[in-house]
Amino acid sequence: MNLEINQDNLYLLLPGKIAWMAEMLMEDKDVSIVDAIREIYSSATYKKLETESSKIWHLGPVALYEKLSEEK
Repeated sequence: MNLEINQDNLYLLLPGKIAWMAEMLMEDKDVSIVDAIREIYSSATYKKLETESSKIWHLGPVALYEKLSEEK
């Protein structure tokens, strides 16, 4: 069994991390789920997250949310 994360299977990790980040964003900014997800997917943090070589996919949702918040 191949348990290595690479660019071809990284997409399997992203939905859970995005869901947690969206929930935190909804609570902090009092925005809808659609607006929260839109903000995440248009961020520089997400662009790094979807690139395996950046290795930020290792971070948990709280650390990722902090990175997202630092962009502003």
